[in-house]
Amino acid sequence: MAAVGSEHKEVSVRGMQAYRAPSLLQPHRARQALRDAYEGKIGPLLGFYLAFPTVPTARIAAQLGADFVWVDWEHSSCGLTLCQVVHAIQNVSEGRSMAFVRVPGHDHANIGFALDAGASVVVPQVDTVEQAEHVVSATKFGAVRKGSRSAPPARWLAGSSVTIDSSRSIWENVNNQAALIIQIESEIGIKNLDAILTLVGDQIDAVWIGTLDLRVSMGLDGLWGEEPEFQSAIRLYEETLRKHDKPNSGGCFTGNWSLGSNKSFVVVAGDWLGLLGQRDNIQTARENLPASDKRSKNRFAKGNENGTNL
Repeated sequence: MAAVGSEHKEVSVRGMQAYRAPSLLQPHRARQALRDAYEGKIGPLLGFYLAFPTVPTARIAAQLGADFVWVDWEHSSCGLTLCQVVHAIQNVSEGRSMAFVRVPGHDHANIGFALDAGASVVVPQVDTVEQAEHVVSATKFGAVRKGSRSAPPARWLAGSSVTIDSSRSIWENVNNQAALIIQIESEIGIKNLDAILTLVGDQIDAVWIGTLDLRVSMGLDGLWGEEPEFQSAIRLYEETLRKHDKPNSGGCFTGNWSLGSNKSFVVVAGDWLGLLGQRDNIQTARENLPASDKRSKNRFAKGNENGTNL
């Protein structure tokens, strides 16, 4: 296990294994990984988006070489399967991929459930200081860290669980390992971001700009655009992050690498994109496999010559 503060020196060989915890039931040192990416000690963290979180798909995603796998619990119903999905990602990859779970809303129990599984969390639709304070509270153990997260007695055992820093409790170790990313997805959220980061920014590890929901809230279509009001909102968002020295994050699916050039945490691929890509394959098949004459005596023989009916 890499020494605390020197993880980045081993990334070229070990990838995110350099940031793994002593046990893969614990979250990676994701907070440190995000900070190292932001400071340029390592490249941006590149992720795979798991829109259909099941154990079989998680096992495949874990072997793709992504730095993290984004498990979208917000827009899927995986229930108790979530624990198995998180464990599959981190165990099958042997720690080379970190699990980040986008939780469905701000519910305290859901946030704790994802964290107890051993993941870091992404929280959507954070618009106000009050919401941000609630989210931070749900992710941290101990009032001294503004936390109200309940300690799971059967998950990590105080005094017996292996820790990264033996001078601290398991709870403080986990506080410093699991990352919190908030999603800003409205004009209200952008306008309140300065106050949010002023009050609880020390517990927020990165911010994600959700351009689709932002544009929907502004009455605009698509994922991106050059409308003056939209570009003004993006400028304010980026200026606020620079003011607070906070990592930016977002998606870069199209090959337009400029969209990811200023981000430390970037989703670049996903299972749903692979499925969408099959649309062209189906259309190509439709064009090349016309209706056949069932009365033809040669239709099977021709296929056998090509080895297609074996």
